[in-house]
Amino acid sequence: MALSHSATHSNNYAVVLGEVDGSRKLPIVIGGFEAQAIAVAMEDMEPNRPLTHDLFKNTMMTFQVSVQEVIISELVDGIFHALLICERDGDYYEIDSRTSDAIAMAVRFNCPIYTYDSILEEAGIVMDEETEAATQEGKAPARPARTAKKSKSITDMPIDELQKLLDESLSKEDYERAAKIRDEINKRES
Repeated sequence: MALSHSATHSNNYAVVLGEVDGSRKLPIVIGGFEAQAIAVAMEDMEPNRPLTHDLFKNTMMTFQVSVQEVIISELVDGIFHALLICERDGDYYEIDSRTSDAIAMAVRFNCPIYTYDSILEEAGIVMDEETEAATQEGKAPARPARTAKKSKSITDMPIDELQKLLDESLSKEDYERAAKIRDEINKRES
């Protein structure tokens, strides 16, 4: 799982979930507060007072309920839907959740996040080996395999072309490529 700033809106971020035994990635756009809730748990930060997701986890644990897994269950009109699969005394319960909240809880309970092939086929991106290696090293990926074409490098493009490419990437919801283009534009403007 990776968390990056979204180029679409200044207060949005993208959570990028990766397939365990594959190269498909599922980018999910979330808000700034949700990104903060996920980042705090990913970085094992201890806020002075519990955040909402920490409070919810503490409440669940007090009543001996644990989140066993998260399922990103649907994609309707571009919006992901998720379920928390919870367990208490051997009984399992499904709780409907916003996907960002479900991911924040999954990180806190250290549980797996699943989705269906149909969702990955519709909204996922496939990365080639070079892009996958760059992602694992913490670098912005070069480009998803499904959009890979012979073209000049973004470092060789003028800013007006970069802006057009950024707009095109955003319209295709290719947020990882858009983030790289945005970073190149910001680097030049600073």
